[in-house]
Amino acid sequence: MLLLVHGWMDVAASFQFMVDALRQQPGWAERPIAALDWRGFGQTPGPTGADCYYFPDYLGDLDAVVHALSPDHPIDLLGHSMGGNVVTMYAGARPSKIRRLVNLEGFGMPATSPDEAPDRYTRWLDELRTPMQLKSYDSLEGVAGRLRANNPRIRPDRALWLAQHWAREEGGRWVINADPAHKRVNPLLYRVEEVKALWARITCPVLVIEGLQTEYFALFGGRYTREEFLTRAEVMADWRLEGLDDAGHMLHHDQPEALAIHLAAHFTRPQTAVA
Repeated sequence: MLLLVHGWMDVAASFQFMVDALRQQPGWAERPIAALDWRGFGQTPGPTGADCYYFPDYLGDLDAVVHALSPDHPIDLLGHSMGGNVVTMYAGARPSKIRRLVNLEGFGMPATSPDEAPDRYTRWLDELRTPMQLKSYDSLEGVAGRLRANNPRIRPDRALWLAQHWAREEGGRWVINADPAHKRVNPLLYRVEEVKALWARITCPVLVIEGLQTEYFALFGGRYTREEFLTRAEVMADWRLEGLDDAGHMLHHDQPEALAIHLAAHFTRPQTAVA
């Protein structure tokens, strides 16, 4: 079983182009592949009255899905962006459940310090008092335009296909399939030492793939760099970093065929012995 998990403000259908390309690789025509919608995204409703979302909940949901789909055998697991962060943490918490791991642009977040907590909690409390909304669109083409604005590399036909899964029609408007509460800040700080402790317990081979034109690290204005990620990743016993040219953060949209070649090689490569 290969299980795919998407990133923030995305849906399981986002992987379809990559899966179509992967099915063309030798031995992949009949292999079982599944993809989930995280809670509050796509076809999975969020908890009633949720005010924001927490990483431990994602790990709990993933654990339930993994045990339901493959209770007796390890699986291959792939995550993109936020999903890449979740699967890499999960592989440290449940190392025996994962045979091979792929992290697509799930680089993590800047390190935090305890003195940031008061302002974070204040911001969270302020946002709890503010209703959250997501923009709606007057047509499916409008949704596709939003996808192309987010990622100019996605082909127009792919954007239009994905739009019907990314949004739904309600009262003559197209509404994004996501709980607006996802826009609220999480009051818990990102504790990088805990994340590294999880990464250090991973026993399976890990492939990290980046888009060579990604702008991910630019989001943090120097507070978190690619070099810092590489230093963090050294705690993993068996990992590699590969890159895709002409691809940004949404590399599974930009270069699904090239990505499928990297994935097929990783899932068949012999495992390195881990001491």
